[in-house]
Amino acid sequence: MSRILPALIIAFCCAPLQADWPLFRANPVASGVAAESLPVDLELLWTYSVEKGAFEGTPAIVDNVVYIGDLDGAIYALNLADGKEIWKKSIDTGFYGSPAYRDGKVYLGDMDGLLHCLSAKTGDVLWTYETGAEINGSVNFYQDKLLIGSQDATLYCLTAADGKLVWKYEIADQIRCMPTIVENRGFVAGCDSKLHIIDLDKGVSAANVPIDAPTGSTPAVQGDLVVFGTEGGTLYGIDWKQAKVSWTYEDDRGRQAFRASAAVTAQLAIIGGRNKRVAAVDMTNGKQLWTFPTRGRIDSSPVIAGDKVYFGSSDGKVYGLKISDGSAAWSYEAGGSFTGGPAVSDGKLLIASDDGNVYCFGKKSN
Repeated sequence: MSRILPALIIAFCCAPLQADWPLFRANPVASGVAAESLPVDLELLWTYSVEKGAFEGTPAIVDNVVYIGDLDGAIYALNLADGKEIWKKSIDTGFYGSPAYRDGKVYLGDMDGLLHCLSAKTGDVLWTYETGAEINGSVNFYQDKLLIGSQDATLYCLTAADGKLVWKYEIADQIRCMPTIVENRGFVAGCDSKLHIIDLDKGVSAANVPIDAPTGSTPAVQGDLVVFGTEGGTLYGIDWKQAKVSWTYEDDRGRQAFRASAAVTAQLAIIGGRNKRVAAVDMTNGKQLWTFPTRGRIDSSPVIAGDKVYFGSSDGKVYGLKISDGSAAWSYEAGGSFTGGPAVSDGKLLIASDDGNVYCFGKKSN
């Protein structure tokens, strides 16, 4: 018995971690960090194609089901194992944002400003909530409520069960990002060139920090730091407890917009830019650690899985780099272009392209 128990403990600890991806950036703090590593040599397992379709969102993956909406107004549920369609729900308008999943429900906002709550099992619409303008970002959750931003310059707090308004918080210009949540604070990087820190219990401002330009990037939080890029080409590290800028980073080859969201760990932040490069910076001081060039702009938000970072580019490739030095570890020539970022679950990487394809990479069974 004494020999069996340690063996069971070792087997449990060494078993691969299989985690869901229920939100745009994996978790409420929008870290963009997967809870598992991926196989060294990723292989294409399946492709789901929509004729004349286009995807700009990141898939949500829960209980081996993939959820994603397209620009033509359909929301899909796919089997993670083989890419077979489970259900499809057509709406009158399209989706820029990424789905969010919670308690058997899928939430996704559309181009007309409607937030849809659907049954994850059937795709039936359970309720909708109308905002004043297009929704580009994704839902995040706080307690029994949800948060969603709109181009009408308003952050809405709704009850997750039935979509009733709890409060709304208005800024001076559009909200395009997913609101990030830490404790009872929400973070919105706005097109009004401010980072807003919001008291989520009261729906009022706790503080705000001026930034150099508008942004639609979702803030990523690691400890006391909020990290995001702007249209002005600046990556910010802001101490949210003190509401002040800790550091900034600008590419030494010239500033171009950051539209991707950063992936962050305690050591580094990784972000792609419209300058066609991915950069890693030190989280303590914002100093550049490495860069990696591609042949197209990088609006696809990178995801860290184990010792690698993955992202798509408008050059039609999906890349995997070593986070230690930014060297190429893997790539796949897909064609098309990528705006949406990857999602990781059950040892698989999912990413969808602007030409209507959902790709699933992993390790083929022998």
